[in-house]
Amino acid sequence: MGAQSIKRQGGSGTRRRRRGQAAKMSEINVTPFVDVMLVLLIIFMVAAPMLVVGVPVELPRTAAGALPAEREEPLSITIGADGSLALMTTPVAEADLLPQLQAIAAERTGDRVFLRADGSIPYSRVVQVMGALNAGGFNNIGLVTETGGPDFGGSNAGTGAASGQ
Repeated sequence: MGAQSIKRQGGSGTRRRRRGQAAKMSEINVTPFVDVMLVLLIIFMVAAPMLVVGVPVELPRTAAGALPAEREEPLSITIGADGSLALMTTPVAEADLLPQLQAIAAERTGDRVFLRADGSIPYSRVVQVMGALNAGGFNNIGLVTETGGPDFGGSNAGTGAASGQ
């Protein structure tokens, strides 16, 4: 009953086994492993777009590229079309913004914050919020925009993006 040995005949490379007994299979079947990995890949591909948090705003367009990724989840503040403020996805009153920013800055290691502002609000409102961010301890402010805006004669000069139409 136990494991049987496989005998070779005089260098010919053929294997013999006893009558009525099957040879032991020595390969690893990777088909179930591949199936599980493909299912996990599909799950992550479907779930990844849903992990993006934010408040819906109409971002202005610019020719600037994206910022490099960070290790820590970036803090974002959003200014809506009506001038309302949201810290990540939570609405916040203007009077409560600075104390909350100072409390968050005390807990975080990085000072980067992403500022998302609707393109229809006045520039003065954006600058006021940037001043509050600076006073709250966040000196590294990234302005979030959409790509595809005018480049003013830069790398996309021949595409008609800056034609003014």
